[in-house]
Amino acid sequence: MEKNRRLDEAALRRLLEREQTGPEALVLRLAWLEGLTREEISALTWDQVSFLDDRLELPDRMIPLEGEVRSLLWKLHEAREARGEMEDPHILLSARERKPMRLESISRLARQALDRGGLKDVRLLDLRYDWIIRCLDRMDWPEAARISGVEVATLQLRFSASAPARKGAGTAPVQVDEFKLWKILQTERSTAAGLAMWLAWQLGVQAQEMVALTWEEVNFQEGTLHLPDRAITMTSAVRRLLEEECQRRTPGEDPHILLTEQSRKPLDLPRLSRLTRAALIRGGLERVSLRDLKRDDCRDLEDEQVLRQALERGFVSRGDVSELLGLSKTATYARLRRLTERGRLIRVGGKYYLPGTVVPPERHREAILGYLAQAGFAYRQDIVDLLHIQPKQCTLVLRHMVDEGALIQIGQRYFLPQEEKRKVE
Repeated sequence: MEKNRRLDEAALRRLLEREQTGPEALVLRLAWLEGLTREEISALTWDQVSFLDDRLELPDRMIPLEGEVRSLLWKLHEAREARGEMEDPHILLSARERKPMRLESISRLARQALDRGGLKDVRLLDLRYDWIIRCLDRMDWPEAARISGVEVATLQLRFSASAPARKGAGTAPVQVDEFKLWKILQTERSTAAGLAMWLAWQLGVQAQEMVALTWEEVNFQEGTLHLPDRAITMTSAVRRLLEEECQRRTPGEDPHILLTEQSRKPLDLPRLSRLTRAALIRGGLERVSLRDLKRDDCRDLEDEQVLRQALERGFVSRGDVSELLGLSKTATYARLRRLTERGRLIRVGGKYYLPGTVVPPERHREAILGYLAQAGFAYRQDIVDLLHIQPKQCTLVLRHMVDEGALIQIGQRYFLPQEEKRKVE
């Protein structure tokens, strides 16, 4: 039949009215009313059907459950339970072996039912395509991409002619909840999907660059990735993740960084997309794809606003950034954490400073001890001027060093322990 041609809805409705029971009734509805592929229909299990939330929870997306599909599934579930046939979790089982139905059997059932309905030129896959077209009639490209599991660019390439109202329409950037994303990145840090999301979110690496990336292009000494057209400075977080991944590799393994978990072969783009989408959905970011994690102009402009305020005021706090950008507390925390990981801000307590304007926390002890070794003693203000931090923050640093015995305080002055000993003698 003609590629992506709209199907005769009236004819399909008449067919569904006749096909009310049996596996073919379910196959037709799952394809035409829920947009499932043949592989998804075969793999569908009862734990992916949420009768409470009225949705199908597939590995890479969630789909609203149509009323008549829900009714058919509920009746089948009750019948299986009554017969004690719930050992196998798959929904479509073969009549004889009571095992998951094979792909060719699903195609045959659909073909026979479609032929009976006079739809001899319609394939099972055409039912899914028609479902996608109907989705585009009532939703935008990103929403259709989320629910269908197909990237926006692929949808536009394949279905623009069939959805003229959407043709050429722009797509608004997806807003990424950075706090949720941060939790996902921590959960998935040791997986290929997690590493891919880190590369996209913190370094702006594109998917096609990730799947081609090899260890030869990673320079740990310089802290850079050497891509064919540019070099990228790694953040400390990405560098640590790559070092951990490199240590897990065994001699002789494929040199690509992103490998499949079982066969240890290089990931291709479709599989990378599925893995990352599944991870994002599990973390509550259903509308977000790997492409959305790549740095965008809007976020860069907001980052520049934060850095400009830090330059003008000397520092920024979480409250400052929350008010400046209109973000929630959790989103503000995630934004500042990302800027810190990228080395664009330095955190000291609850304040964030520009690099070069403050001594980093990891060097506080070294700087204070070095100063006292030369000066003999110091007042708090001397240390404030040395570290370029706020007086309250300096008090906390000095108090901690006194408590651990690294410094001795007499009145308002601070000494090294040996200096105080010589002073007493």
